[in-house]
Amino acid sequence: MSAALDTLRGLERERPEWKPWLAVVDEVVREATGTRWADTVPRHLAPAPGAPLLAGAPLAMPAAIVRSWMERLLRVASRSDTAAMKNLAAAGSRRLDATDLFTASLAQDDDRIAALAAAAAVDPEALHAVAALLPVPFLVACNRQWSAERSAGWGEPYCHTCGAWPAFVEVRGIERNRYCRCGRCGGEWLATALLCAFCGERDHDALVALVPEGSGASGTVEACTACRGYMKTFTKLQGCAPEEVLLEDLKSVALDVAALDQGYQRPAGAGFPCEAASV
Repeated sequence: MSAALDTLRGLERERPEWKPWLAVVDEVVREATGTRWADTVPRHLAPAPGAPLLAGAPLAMPAAIVRSWMERLLRVASRSDTAAMKNLAAAGSRRLDATDLFTASLAQDDDRIAALAAAAAVDPEALHAVAALLPVPFLVACNRQWSAERSAGWGEPYCHTCGAWPAFVEVRGIERNRYCRCGRCGGEWLATALLCAFCGERDHDALVALVPEGSGASGTVEACTACRGYMKTFTKLQGCAPEEVLLEDLKSVALDVAALDQGYQRPAGAGFPCEAASV
């Protein structure tokens, strides 16, 4: 937790204009390191081959926990200087169904989140930004408790816990083993070198590396000219803690900007959409 807070304080100094949003991220990190969500993690898992553990998992989540957490996030987000964010707490807490928003975000269903924003008369981009963080503490708890359930031979490009696309790749230690990291649950799984995680492209000529000049960013961008997807890559001695993956992704935004400037982008939605069986 102290490392995550140190990273947050560093980001506040480097990016003072981000402070209102970093306050929201701070809430998420603190909630994810707590124990409140442990009892909501499904115990009986039976995913289909190639499906993440969360896919079809029976959820029994108290509505009061989901609603109080949603209202807390909306309240903190509404302290921003932007009108779209300010409107979230007042309008959202009255008109938004917390359970619907939670399950839509769990499945990374952008269309459903947009429909909920329209029904609540709030800005869809502002709601989407907050909704993306809503299930993170629950997903981190799932990743923590399902460690014995995960397959060491997982070979899919999406997270084996929650189905999200990886946020970045860590190249670790002297062995230089590659691990994908999930920005939602903090999970990790082995990655294959010289392979596009998004489209499976293996042609070396189609796989390129981008290194932004003068940005001060560490790491590189591995991009695919076939699908125009990209992946941030960092060399580390060891992997970061699950609750720190979100921060590592955020503080390396210069790499995202460099990739976007070259016409590359992350794929939208989930690698494997995980619909909740019940809530």
